[in-house]
Order: sequence, then structure tokens, then C-alpha cells
Amino acid sequence: MSDAEIDALATEVLAACRAQGVMVATAESCTGGLVAAALTAIAGSSDVVDRGFVTYTNEAKQEMLGVPAGILAAHGAVSPETAEAMARGALARSRAQIAVSITGIAGPGGATPGKPVGLVQFGACRGDRLILREHRFGAIGRAEVRRASVIVALGLLLELAGTQAAGAAPGRP
Repeated sequence: MSDAEIDALATEVLAACRAQGVMVATAESCTGGLVAAALTAIAGSSDVVDRGFVTYTNEAKQEMLGVPAGILAAHGAVSPETAEAMARGALARSRAQIAVSITGIAGPGGATPGKPVGLVQFGACRGDRLILREHRFGAIGRAEVRRASVIVALGLLLELAGTQAAGAAPGRP
């Protein structure tokens, strides 16, 4: 996907969020803020993007997003459990109604047994709706893992922006 295609996807996310009257927060580790950057590259995005958390270390995940130390100790930073806690933490610590999280191993180093380079965990939530996804991009290069992760994260935001939150009245987040 080209930069123009990422811009188009980000524009679509912003339009869907505007139509629903919801704001977005991002919680990013291996992407280092690239999802927030893609969204805020679009003029006028401040009515949709509340904030982005870049939580590269476990300590940052705990301090900024409230990820429990026990989750990190039991499952590691690159796990569905951590991705869920990051997304829920971003919602709890923002004015957003939709959040997406990304935690993974972009490479070239960092692989561990069972967690290869290119493994990325995603979490996204809106109200009671939670989406967890795992992608194994492989050793395609650090920049490409990060780029592919931005595309997946924007897709998750778009998926949630197109749905009404559980229990919410029409027209309300």
C-alpha cells in the first residue's frame, strides 16, 4: 500500500468517526506513533483524534496505559492479553470512544522462542466490543512490518467506527 493509499484509509477512518460522533485514541509500541501520525497527517483530524500513546517499554505500558505487571510477566509485551490491556487502557485514559493498540516485534532482532520477528498483536475496542488480531508478517524488514501494522490498525479503527457501540443509543457514542 502506498502512502497515498494509507492517507486514503486514514481519511476514511476520520470520516467514519465523524459520522458516528466518536473520537479515537491509539496505543502503540512497535509502530512508535505511526498510526496517530497517519491520522493526524490529514487536515482537520483534531475533531476525531483525541491522543496517541507511544508505549515502547513495559514500564511505559504500565505507567501510561495501566497494563498490569502481571499480564506482562505472564504473557509478555507481545501477546493478545497485553494488546487488550493497552487498548482498554487507552480508552480509560482518554476522551475517546474507540481505541486501537499495536505491540509486536518489528525486527531485525527481538525474536524469542514462539515469538518470531514480524509477530504483531492488535487490540481494538469500542464500548463492549473487543477485537483481537494476530498477524505474522514474517521477516519482511522493520519498515515493512511497521507499515503493514499501520494498515491493519487503520482497518480495525474503520471496522469499529462503522459499528454502533453496544448499549449506545443511535447518534451517541
